[in-house]
Amino acid sequence: MTDPFGTAALRRAVLDAWASSPTRLIEDAAVERDLVVGGYRDRVVTELVQNAADAARRAGVPGAVDVRAEGSSVHCANVGAPLTVSGVRALCSLRASDKGGGDVGRYGTGFTAVRAVTERVEVRSTGGSIVFDAESTRTALRENGIDVSVLADRGLDVPLFRLPWPIDRPPAPGWDTEIVLHDVADVEAVLGSAEDDAVDLLLALPALDRITVRDKVSRRTQTDGPGAWTTVTIGTRSFLRGAAPHATWYLPLRGAAASVTDGRVTDGRVTHVDPVDTDVLRAPTRSDEALTLPAVVVADVPLQPDRRRVLPGADLTPLAEGYGDLVADLPPAVRPLAVPRPGVPASVVDADLRDALTADLAATAWVPGVDGRAHAPRSATVVERLTDQLAALLDDVVPGLVDPAASEGAAARTLARLGARVLRPAEVVDALSGLDRPPAWWRSVYEAFDALLPGSDVAECAAIPVPLTDGRTVTGPRTVVVAEERVGPVSWARVVHPDAVHPLLQRLGATVARPADLLADPALSDRLTDPDGVPDALVDEVLAVAALVPADTSVPGLGELPLRDADGEERAADEVLLPDAPVLAVLAEDHPFGVVDAALVARHGEHALRVVGVGATFGIVVDDAPLGPDHDLDDEDAWWDSVDGEPADVRAVRDLEWVDPRRWPDALDLLVADPTLAALLADRDGYTAWWLRRHAALGGTAPGLLRRPDDDTFDGVLDVAPPLRAAAIPALWARDRVDDAETTRALLAGLADPARTVRPGAVLRTYAALGAAVADGRVDVRDVDPPADVRTLSGRVVPADDVTVLGGPAWIAVVPPERAVPGGAHPDAVADLLDVDTTDAVTVTVRGAGVPTVVADDPLLAAYAAALSAVSTLPVPDEVTVHDDLVVDASGVGERRVPFWIDTDGRVHLTGPRR
Repeated sequence: MTDPFGTAALRRAVLDAWASSPTRLIEDAAVERDLVVGGYRDRVVTELVQNAADAARRAGVPGAVDVRAEGSSVHCANVGAPLTVSGVRALCSLRASDKGGGDVGRYGTGFTAVRAVTERVEVRSTGGSIVFDAESTRTALRENGIDVSVLADRGLDVPLFRLPWPIDRPPAPGWDTEIVLHDVADVEAVLGSAEDDAVDLLLALPALDRITVRDKVSRRTQTDGPGAWTTVTIGTRSFLRGAAPHATWYLPLRGAAASVTDGRVTDGRVTHVDPVDTDVLRAPTRSDEALTLPAVVVADVPLQPDRRRVLPGADLTPLAEGYGDLVADLPPAVRPLAVPRPGVPASVVDADLRDALTADLAATAWVPGVDGRAHAPRSATVVERLTDQLAALLDDVVPGLVDPAASEGAAARTLARLGARVLRPAEVVDALSGLDRPPAWWRSVYEAFDALLPGSDVAECAAIPVPLTDGRTVTGPRTVVVAEERVGPVSWARVVHPDAVHPLLQRLGATVARPADLLADPALSDRLTDPDGVPDALVDEVLAVAALVPADTSVPGLGELPLRDADGEERAADEVLLPDAPVLAVLAEDHPFGVVDAALVARHGEHALRVVGVGATFGIVVDDAPLGPDHDLDDEDAWWDSVDGEPADVRAVRDLEWVDPRRWPDALDLLVADPTLAALLADRDGYTAWWLRRHAALGGTAPGLLRRPDDDTFDGVLDVAPPLRAAAIPALWARDRVDDAETTRALLAGLADPARTVRPGAVLRTYAALGAAVADGRVDVRDVDPPADVRTLSGRVVPADDVTVLGGPAWIAVVPPERAVPGGAHPDAVADLLDVDTTDAVTVTVRGAGVPTVVADDPLLAAYAAALSAVSTLPVPDEVTVHDDLVVDASGVGERRVPFWIDTDGRVHLTGPRR
């Protein structure tokens, strides 16, 4: 058998050393045991794969490892530099590696890890093969007379890796080296460990391209990533790999399928980074130094010989160098995830690395700004819950504004820890103060804040600037008005510019106003009464708003708006009329109104001018809380006195006194044709109907002294209203009762007019109405002069000295109709009004004694009594005095034959029925 590595000499030297110094044997056995049970426990696969990576790197070939089992043996094959003499010598010694600085396994102790699972290890290589075998070592010790009991006494076994033997076993075809572990007690555990560690090993050992365990291949592929990052995919797991000057960083991606397309990751797709919670330092394989960094770190750091701990005092600060630059190459949304999270460090090494990374990140411009540039954290400003829309608006307002993708929740808190300024919405609002921006820009701001702040949080925007129609920008929506209609400049009120209107303003307290509300603003009233005058611009503003007021809407208080009339003079709006105003046709020539300038009509329209008080028809006065008759209405004091108590409000047509007396029929038609004015005519107790009944003139007669055609109460006494549309409004005409002295005088004059034909029924109704008016106090007889002539029951007009007012129905038979005036229910009142006597002054004497007769005993009387009871409620006496011919003597009248009489004693006298 050939011995290409000179193993015989190596064995001889070691055996001689042990033979000459049992202590040396004990030391070698103890060191090997310590490495197996201590530093390299559970690292069988790691150490084998690590050696394979070094071999591939030295050979300059893509590394590959194949781990499989054959019975109780575990085989680990690799490609790369084969076994060499120096390599064999390194394996046979402790801490005397033949590897260079670029190799991972340069400590010369890692291979010892396999002693934990086997007592026989073959190293098969294309340049020669060797075996380490515990049983062979024991035999050699016995053959050389070396006492092994010194090991047993100390619980030690013979060293496995000091005595190599050559073997004629090449590696499996296609492989350069193959390690075979014989008689492994738990093969499945070793293979399972290989499967579990495959991804980590491929990640930490870039010289390897693939690891196969039991025919399952884990392959490492690398593609471009964002910026300086590359994307490493191992099986179903993907990482972003960033190489800094002194360390390599890996950020896990959450699911390869979500972030990798055709093996390539682009900036726009890297949105699912899954930061590491806990890990260990890789140097390059796993150590025992626990870390809480967001990325896996692989770095060349000074380790203790067992490669589990960093050497005390090692400076780890350089590892963080360049980390911030790598973070700056990540997509904006991902960058904050690469910052260490707050928490208690897991170790001293963890604390040092966290501090170093934080310092590098704080000093590097990596925070994504909306301006497309990266900012250092201390020069960055975070707006909580920033949206893309608001970010675009604030780009040139807030310095160093952080991209919305890095402004959410945990990301914002992360940046704050690194020194970024964090603005709450209220502080953003403060930053907006003093800006000069178009109204539409402000509306976009409101829309963005509305989406940013749910519910009650909008109170943080209470001081947000608001642009007005007059060009000003004020602080806070609570003091502004949102017009329902789109309005132009409004200088007397804080009206939001229509291009800036948004529902957020109302949520923050802005008041909604109709155009009519704007015109009713007391501030406008003050402007219109400014002693320095009213500028033309204000007039145009008012008229522009007035054009938006709905038809038939009254806006009080605008009558003083100065407008230019047709003569070029300035006059109050309520003192001018439209050029084609219908009311001009019914006004007297001396009316006080002007005609508005036609240019104003052309510019603003008739509707706007009418709203401010320019007349087309009669104007109106509206006062919902009148304090007195101070509305400049004709004869208003008299109307006020006529109202029972005081009027609750004043709603009246004004300027009626300027109607041409000859034009009243047309004027009334004009009033009725306007629904607003017609409604005022219908109120009998209101000023308008009251004034028209007294002061209008139809054929020389006031409407209140004319009766409607369908009312015959005063038929023949009062004239009938002419056939006008106004005739249908009862409030304008005489009613079927008497309410005032003027109507009383008119009725008495009508009764006394011999040219009138008045039927007896109308005479009775008229005197009854007059008596009721006096008796009820509606008319004071002192306000009415007694007439010289009166109309009697017969229809004749006679001197008042010749008549007597009948005191009851019985007097009709006594007083002749040509001398009788019916007194109705109130004869004394009628007599007072006419200044004549009633029949109380007439003495009546019955001639003859007559025959007292019991009504019930006389068939005819009983029948009459029964008939009377059926049609009347008048009492029927039990006894009457029956005369064959009832004759009475009446003072001042003479003898009268009557059908019945009731004397002063209440006795009923009758002319007896003919038998």
